[in-house]
Amino acid sequence: MKKYILAIDQGTTSTRAILINHKGEVAFKAQRAIDCIYPKPGWVEENADKIWISVIDVINELLVVASSSMDEVESIGITNQRETTIVFEKETGKAVFNAIVWQSKQTQSLCLEREDKSEFIQKKTGLRMNPYFSASKIRYILDQIPDGQERARKGELLFGTIDTWLIYKMTNGKTHATDITNASRT
Repeated sequence: MKKYILAIDQGTTSTRAILINHKGEVAFKAQRAIDCIYPKPGWVEENADKIWISVIDVINELLVVASSSMDEVESIGITNQRETTIVFEKETGKAVFNAIVWQSKQTQSLCLEREDKSEFIQKKTGLRMNPYFSASKIRYILDQIPDGQERARKGELLFGTIDTWLIYKMTNGKTHATDITNASRT
């Protein structure tokens, strides 16, 4: 019998998970800190592998304290740091660069280079040209890795916000998806 709903909150400073019972009550909680990396002033990154490990750790902790297994989990909900962006290999799910965190300014120069397209982009997407959003982060990452643009064109690389990458990893590469709230911020 399914006993729980698993809620995962992968945030900027920590990963939290909660098991909620059939009465809607919090049954168990777990949390792990996440360390940010600051390569330069205003730049913020996170090690994607450490994010993944933190998610697995909190899930495992919950299942141990609940004397349970994933067989007893009815569904999983994920909240996340929406604009944090990961580019990863389609074949392996491995991140090719650190995740660039939502508040990072390292793509500011890319945004300024495209300032002439700002009005077009805002009309098309509803978003301003800003390093806060994912699009410039994707371009930046692809420019940082060997043959990044070419690998993306060939379909070897995928991108996503944290939820996309977690779902991809949890489904062993079977699902590359996001929800509307995360998609609206790219």
